[in-house]
Amino acid sequence: MLLLALDTATPAVTVALHDGTDVIASSSQVDARRHGELLLPAVDRVLAEAGVRLDAVTGVVVGIGPGPYTGLRVGLMTADTFGFALGVPVHGVCTLDGLAYAADIEKGPFVVATDARRKEVYWARYADSRTRLTDPAVDRPADIAAEVAGLPAVGAGALLYPDTFPWTHEPEHVSAAALAALAAERLAAGEELPAPRPLYLRRPDAQVPKNYKVVTPK
Repeated sequence: MLLLALDTATPAVTVALHDGTDVIASSSQVDARRHGELLLPAVDRVLAEAGVRLDAVTGVVVGIGPGPYTGLRVGLMTADTFGFALGVPVHGVCTLDGLAYAADIEKGPFVVATDARRKEVYWARYADSRTRLTDPAVDRPADIAAEVAGLPAVGAGALLYPDTFPWTHEPEHVSAAALAALAAERLAAGEELPAPRPLYLRRPDAQVPKNYKVVTPK
């Protein structure tokens, strides 16, 4: 097994290789505006560090969000392209699950929250670092304060709203190393991973203008 994992659902552009036993190379950069520019060089860097060729990869793992439309689709389209070109399966993993796994909290409950912009967070509740209790959702922190009161929280979204999430826990951003390790663990256990389809949870910011002026000839 050689899994190539990547995620662009948060400001982190993150890539890793996992050989079925351990992570053998990884790279992470935090830059919310350069996902498309940074992702492929990161893949090249990780492959070079591991001393393997791309055609040695036996599967691709990609974070499926939730996340903003523009950033999230960079990772998903790249993963689909690699899968098609190499003829290997592409496995989805919820980005929040990767953060929970990396937090390595043995006993919960706890919350994972990432920045959804618009003064909102993407979040879910966990029983432990491998068990999600609720579906991912997007809400204003004040609207979920009662549901998360007193719980430790993981992720950049929690750090942004200390009134709602006063007890924060690392990591701040997801890592492909955690996604790869979680995927390898679940695959080894015979579990079926989600399809590599995006968890957007809301419509994109861009909208077709209303009442726009037609300039093409009739």
